[in-house]
Amino acid sequence: MDVISHALWAVAAGKAAQPKIKKKLNFWFTAWWGAFPDLFAFVIPFIWMGAEIISGRASVFRFHPEGNEPPSSELLPIYNLASSLYNVSHSLFVFALAFGLARFFLKRVPWEMGGWLLHILMDIPTHTYEFFPTPIFWPFSAHKFSGIHWAQWWFLILDYSALILVFYLLRKRDRKNRLA
Repeated sequence: MDVISHALWAVAAGKAAQPKIKKKLNFWFTAWWGAFPDLFAFVIPFIWMGAEIISGRASVFRFHPEGNEPPSSELLPIYNLASSLYNVSHSLFVFALAFGLARFFLKRVPWEMGGWLLHILMDIPTHTYEFFPTPIFWPFSAHKFSGIHWAQWWFLILDYSALILVFYLLRKRDRKNRLA
């Protein structure tokens, strides 16, 4: 799923859960944690790739190989870095470890970090073997799932339509609760 959708779904989930957890959530942090796994995996590699292209050491902008085609040799180290960072940021084990450490040091449940967990869970059915399959069991297993490719036009229309509907329903619920 795309980064913006991840951030918006995290906020929607936080807004939906807020009455039950009885704590005012910081929705900016919730959005941040929803986008975090992809930002962690791709920001540094994309900056590196941009520098390679600007300097003339790389001439190809396509970052990820399609199908079984290997990445171009000049972009292979960047692709390998992104793949390694992606494994870390999309692992349920790494999430649980980070969540547990945050809870220990903050002395409270960091509900906003739930956006990270939601991101991982949403990526499982929306990534294929050909485009960054989700390594939820990393580093204990290399098993990954192959779902549908999120960048298909019909999926993007469904995704953003569902987001609009969910935010509409949440707004309607909040307005009803304020009037009650």
